[in-house]
Amino acid sequence: MKKIAVYGQFYQKNAEVSIEILLNFLLSKDVSVFIEKNFLELINQHLDSEKNYDSFKTFESLDDSYDVLVSIGGDGTILRAITYVKDLNIPIVGINAGRLGFLATIQENGIEDAMHHILNNNFKISKRTLLEIETFPENEDLKELNFALNEIAVSRKNTTSMITVETLLDNEYLTSYWSDGLIVSTPTGSTGYSLSCGGPVITPGANSLALTPIAPHNLSARPLVIPDSTEIKLKVSGREDNFLVSLDSRIATLSNETLIIIKKASFSIKMIELHEESFLDTLRKKLLWGEDKRN
Repeated sequence: MKKIAVYGQFYQKNAEVSIEILLNFLLSKDVSVFIEKNFLELINQHLDSEKNYDSFKTFESLDDSYDVLVSIGGDGTILRAITYVKDLNIPIVGINAGRLGFLATIQENGIEDAMHHILNNNFKISKRTLLEIETFPENEDLKELNFALNEIAVSRKNTTSMITVETLLDNEYLTSYWSDGLIVSTPTGSTGYSLSCGGPVITPGANSLALTPIAPHNLSARPLVIPDSTEIKLKVSGREDNFLVSLDSRIATLSNETLIIIKKASFSIKMIELHEESFLDTLRKKLLWGEDKRN
């Protein structure tokens, strides 16, 4: 019997039908379903249904006995889901109740078909690189969840003034970015924050990272693609005493002159892809490539 975890961050009206379709489908199957405790409370508060979803078990943390984690929401929900999955090797699939959805690719009308394939092991796995961070001196907020799937970024805090980000690659000085910040992106994150700042799109299988400055004042500064084996050291200075570091959607405040070391994490995240799906297909659909009326 498969053991399935279901996770969502919020209850949104546009997700209601997707939630009902998924849970009703799982009720009809011989599977063991665990819904994240807070999410189940939200479901039972909002769903007007005769079905008793309280019959599902709940989880507050995961272990390696789970076969699949189903995320309902957008890509941000998946980024939160990895804080539960961590290095447990549990494959993740995303049902898109958000907007763009590069990670959460299953649409409302495809939920039952997708789950049927997943329960029958008819899917492929896309392994996604993560980044991990160390700081000197050590920061308690970054001690336990020190990894990110999309990007690790440094940015200015409480000021309109730019910061200087001194950057070394494998202990060799690269440059000092005078900017609003710097993004270190994985291939997965290359279609997110980095892309909006002019960074390149990187296919998930590439063994690369991207350095993308945020609104650089030195206009010759351009995004740089580097091997994912590179160790990146950053040191920030500026008019304010502190700056922000973000790991996907999680933010911490660091003091100037803190040494940041970023490198590829020792584990990866498994994303489920159906056989008819591909990254290139998703890219065309989400970025509307080929939709120009002149084509």
